[in-house]
Formats: sequence, C-alpha cells, structure tokens
Amino acid sequence: MSDGSGKGRIVVGIDGSPQASAALAWAIEEARLRGLGLHIIHAFPALVSILGGRAHEYYPKVEEDAKRSFEEELANAPSLDGLEVERTLVAGNPSEQLVEASRGASLLVVGSHGRGTFHGMLVGSVSLHAVHQAHCPVVVVRAQD
Repeated sequence: MSDGSGKGRIVVGIDGSPQASAALAWAIEEARLRGLGLHIIHAFPALVSILGGRAHEYYPKVEEDAKRSFEEELANAPSLDGLEVERTLVAGNPSEQLVEASRGASLLVVGSHGRGTFHGMLVGSVSLHAVHQAHCPVVVVRAQD
C-alpha cells in the first residue's frame, strides 16, 4: 500500500493519553477507508542533559515507561489487521519528531492534548506545533468526555 516515500501513509502520534488513544482509533479507521499505510509514533522526551551525573540512572526508567505505555496503547487499540503498519518508539522532542515524520505523509493525526495537559486549553503544545509546522494536512482529535 505504501511506496516507501511516505506517500500513502498516515502518521499518528501517541503518548498514552485518552486523546492519543482517540487519535489512534481515528487514524486506524481513516487508513482503512483510504487504503493507506499507518505510521504510529510514540516520542518521549529525553531529559538526560538536565540531570547531570544521575542521567544514566534516570533515562532507562523513562525509556522503559515509554515502551510499556506504547505497547499497552497498541494492545488496546482497534485491530490493525490488514494494515501496513510501522511502529516507532523514539527519544526526542515529540513535536519535532512528528513534524519530521510528516514529510511526504498524506496526513498527520494527533490528539488535542497529551498527558501534560493544562485543563481548559483547546489544544496542547504538540498539536499546536503540528498544525503550524507539519508538511502535510493535520487532524486534531479530541477524546469524548
């Protein structure tokens, strides 16, 4: 379904939040409707530079938590059967990782807020950044309250 250039795929960012789960479900359904591949990304912040000498103890825990969250979210997602799916777990700024992944994609899908939400805001910082910087159209999905 995908030609390898990124065309013909939908990129979706997840982080374990209810909004990300809603975005993933929406992206799966859209990929089915359009006959496109799906690239699921969980980018987690790598905060090692601000922790000094203890970073080597802290980072593996952050990576382990991110991997567990990623696997749980995929296990609880609607079926991916029949879809061409790429899964990426990467340390880095989520906004930057998603914008980079949007190069050549047909669509970028993000949740309206991540886990670090300030309640009452219409969109979070990652979704706002994606809307302004992505290299393809962006869909921002809100979870049902």
